[in-house]
Amino acid sequence: MNHLPDTVRFVERDWLSSNQVFLVDGDAATIVDTGYVKHAPMTAAIVGRLLEQTGTRLARIVNTHLHSDHCGGNRMLAERFGGRTLVPEASLADVAHWNEQALTFAATGQRCDRFEAHGGISPGDELVMGGLRWRAHAAPGHDPKSLVFHCRAARLLISADALWEQGFGVIFPEIEGESGYDEQQAILELIATLEVDLVLPGHGPAFTDVAAALDTAFSRLRALREDPTRQPRHGLKVLVKYLMLDLERIETERFVERIRAASIPRHAAQRLGMTPDQAIRDAIAQLVAQGQLAEDAGWLTDTSAA
Repeated sequence: MNHLPDTVRFVERDWLSSNQVFLVDGDAATIVDTGYVKHAPMTAAIVGRLLEQTGTRLARIVNTHLHSDHCGGNRMLAERFGGRTLVPEASLADVAHWNEQALTFAATGQRCDRFEAHGGISPGDELVMGGLRWRAHAAPGHDPKSLVFHCRAARLLISADALWEQGFGVIFPEIEGESGYDEQQAILELIATLEVDLVLPGHGPAFTDVAAALDTAFSRLRALREDPTRQPRHGLKVLVKYLMLDLERIETERFVERIRAASIPRHAAQRLGMTPDQAIRDAIAQLVAQGQLAEDAGWLTDTSAA
């Protein structure tokens, strides 16, 4: 794998918390994305070690987008280390008013500590991070307000959830009856035009075979377009599994009640021609059959936490 510049560190996390990119400019550091709120103490410990190792202070938190797994550590990092928080310009008002529906926390049934944003980043803006100049590009699809960051000089891409080695994030707008596939197509086509040797994704390992990842992503997008039930069914399973990663163990009835209160699962059920309870229980049954969850005596357990 191509080596990162000395001023850039890539921190691979898991599926509950997004990856982080840590970048050093002299005595100042920037962290891109901060994981899920449950893991905020772990994120703070990681960032603290990196600050100590590099002899820097945290000057900036930058968010690619504001799904809960990318900004859940914002508040703790700001309180512990200071610095300014920059979010996509399109999300700035939502943060100021703490609109949990617009920020998708309520829509997905997930959690995030309230934080303050000090400025916005728009497509076309350029930021110096790690001594390198990065250009922000709009990356709607997974999230209409998402950004990715490209450094032409170092041929690096911080791709958030627009491109992973094996696909991309759930296209939530399509589940809610809005356009998302065309937007995802457009960002993949844009990435194909950029000079990139190494991708730092929002989840999963960094990777160098950009062409293969794009082929996989285009193939998956075609499959989603061909089967209108595929995305809502997959999206609902992702939301159920994600919430269970957070909760670890809960009574099944309480879990169904909790996730039923979120709007995206209800929209997914509607697109599947099912009631919310039917769709949620079907997703649970599939995850149990796959060994990702366990259900016993009315209790639901996440097997990865067992």
